[in-house]
Amino acid sequence: MKNKKTILFIITNFDRNGAQVILYNILSKIDRSLFKPVVISLMSTSDFNNQFQELEIPIYALGMQQRLPNITHLSKLVSIIKKHQPDIIQGWMYHGNIASCFASLFSSHSPPVIWSIHHSINELSAEKLLTQLLIRIGTLLSSFTREIAYVSKTSQEQHEKLGYATQKSCVIPNGFDTSLFVPSAEKRNAFRNELNLTEAETVIGIAARYHPMKDHHNFLTAAALLVPKFPNVHFVLVGDGVDESNTTLTELVKTARLQKHVHLLGKRIDMPNIFAALDILTSASAYGEAFPLVVGEAMSCQVTCVVTDVGDSAFLVGDTGIVVPTKDPESLANSWSTLITRTPEQRFLMEKAARQRILDSFSLESIVKQYEGMYVS
Repeated sequence: MKNKKTILFIITNFDRNGAQVILYNILSKIDRSLFKPVVISLMSTSDFNNQFQELEIPIYALGMQQRLPNITHLSKLVSIIKKHQPDIIQGWMYHGNIASCFASLFSSHSPPVIWSIHHSINELSAEKLLTQLLIRIGTLLSSFTREIAYVSKTSQEQHEKLGYATQKSCVIPNGFDTSLFVPSAEKRNAFRNELNLTEAETVIGIAARYHPMKDHHNFLTAAALLVPKFPNVHFVLVGDGVDESNTTLTELVKTARLQKHVHLLGKRIDMPNIFAALDILTSASAYGEAFPLVVGEAMSCQVTCVVTDVGDSAFLVGDTGIVVPTKDPESLANSWSTLITRTPEQRFLMEKAARQRILDSFSLESIVKQYEGMYVS
């Protein structure tokens, strides 16, 4: 008799982005006495694949290059399904969601399909054509799912307005590892020493891959407005494609005369150390953000956040940070100015409140319990 439920997770890739990190976090905490997770990446492996393998669960990559399957990919998928006989197929992100429906068809016992959606849609026309197509296909296939889990209420409302099935949808926000993302004077000093910064400098960070959705232009335009008022401010930019090889970004920094204030660090995996060193974390996204992982991680490190009003970002920070309109660098710069001029007592209270909000409402353990409850319902 089968004692554990086998959950087959199908994701787009193993890139170290928000949705993939969330899945890794959930699998690291899921009750292995009740569930046996298996993960399929539609595309190839990456450096993040190694961390998934450390969880000692079956990991597969179909090797799709253009995100379009051929007979080899389908044959491999069928073979994996036949081997593991999943009790539930869990799609993860748009590509994985659609693939999960087809995967269920290839199974002899037609296991139920659950989707997980990590994206918000301010304007469908702002998305890439392929993403638009996937979203539209999702409206047709969503009625065949057992349940759809959205990471934000805003995302749920937006998708259901487009035609996604409403009968069994729920919201499970992102959870944050409060034992990993912690305030630390030691980490704060070490990272600042790496950049030759002292405690006297104000450090404002953004952690996001280089993509129009993340709106680095907005962030740097606001930075240029702030520097004349606060010459000791520094801006730390972390993320895939956010480095000196990005000529578009470096030209923007040069044009804004921010060379002495901007640090382009590229892709980093030591985010707990970086967040602990910041005075302010900013999400400047113009669209697409549903429930930003980096904001919650920074809050868990006791960092005050300024976020644009996209997805459930405002709900996440609550009254512990500041919410500004999208594509409004003046509002962003003014919010930074407000936070920089706080009294030490005001700063302490805001920072403590940020971590407490994560502990009270968004701990990783509580979110994992919600996923487990969905799998046994």
